Amino acid sequence: MIDLTTLALLGLAGYRATQLAVHDTILDPARDRMHAWHESRPDSATREFVIALISCVYCMGWWISGAILATYLLVTGQFEDAPLLIHGLEWFAIAGAAVFLNRVDDTLGRVG
Repeated sequence: MIDLTTLALLGLAGYRATQLAVHDTILDPARDRMHAWHESRPDSATREFVIALISCVYCMGWWISGAILATYLLVTGQFEDAPLLIHGLEWFAIAGAAVFLNRVDDTLGRVG
């Protein structure tokens, strides 16, 4: 099991990567292409799903947090150190930290 400091760091990484994927202007061209793709067949359930995924900080945050955790565990050679259930709990912890930071960011953004 990874330590709390690492969980916090991965949570911060999950938050930032989610902001990048959903909000940052650097990825506007990619998001615009996806929206144009969706507009060409707006009745497509698959296209609707993709747009919902890339527009939702909670949806993207979940998958990005999982990817960050998997990358960390594989690169550091820690994937086999704990049962899969423990890694699932770590995934929830990292995604939860990222969501919490997104909520704080949304709340402070509305106040300021």
